[in-house]
Amino acid sequence: MAGNSSRRGAMRHSKKGATVGSGGVRRRALEGKGPTPKAEDRPYHKAYKGPAKGGAGRGGKNARKVPGSDQVAGRNAVLEALSEDVPATQLTMMQRLEVDERVREIMRLATARGLPIAEASRTDLDRLTDHAVHQGVALTIPPYEYASLDDLLQIASDAFEPPLLVALDGITDPRNLGAILRSADAFCAHGVILPERRSVSMTASVWKVAAGAAGRVRVAQVTNLNRALGELKERGVFVLGLDADGDVTSRELSLGTQPAALVVGAEGKGLSRLARETCDQVVSIPMTGRTESLNASVAAAIALYEISGVRAEKGRA
Repeated sequence: MAGNSSRRGAMRHSKKGATVGSGGVRRRALEGKGPTPKAEDRPYHKAYKGPAKGGAGRGGKNARKVPGSDQVAGRNAVLEALSEDVPATQLTMMQRLEVDERVREIMRLATARGLPIAEASRTDLDRLTDHAVHQGVALTIPPYEYASLDDLLQIASDAFEPPLLVALDGITDPRNLGAILRSADAFCAHGVILPERRSVSMTASVWKVAAGAAGRVRVAQVTNLNRALGELKERGVFVLGLDADGDVTSRELSLGTQPAALVVGAEGKGLSRLARETCDQVVSIPMTGRTESLNASVAAAIALYEISGVRAEKGRA
């Protein structure tokens, strides 16, 4: 039949001579990927008009988005994000991507959610993800919707539990925040508090490290951390600082059963002076080895574990 190039051995004739057809492989590769987003909606396209972050700043100019900060990259990370219903606006896949079971499941989940699926060259995808190890797939997430202090306290109230919050003082590494969110989820903390300035924020890197925990633990962002801690104290929440030079050890947390906010400082620097002065009690982690300090996320995990143990013991009493 004329034009039936999918027949075995079919040939196409052009000025360059006869060529073997693809057997429909290229046509099938384009099926099931949904409508192509507009150029201004594709982050890797030069016409992209992304949402402004932070609104108008001094001089009337909008803050520029950090490259890759809104992209979850890598097959495992994207698959887990879609499986956990992480908010997303678009899936981007590399052209001529080698498909495996993970990619098939990623496409199935994205299609089920009605997400636009765009194709990009390797160069464009490298630029989109800021040269992360993307393995040919990236998921665009919208700006994070931060909770308020009231929201976090309400979560504890709804669970009929004394509030347990984690406040971060000077933490700037997204991997630390991601790991702290996982620990907060594991040990039933009701939320995490971040200051707006000199602090990490909820980016795609945090979503990737935190895995599904970022969707289960709410994060509040406050203008001034010390003022927020003072407000919590006025509402009956004890502020516990985590520092190497503490008043008590994590094994002596008598206040752990009370409404509490655990303040975690950066490794090396520890708590800032004002945060330390705000604390009702400063807690240290007893160490018998030669290590002088622990990573902030590790220290937070140990302290949360100790608090959860004290609360569990009280529940059995």
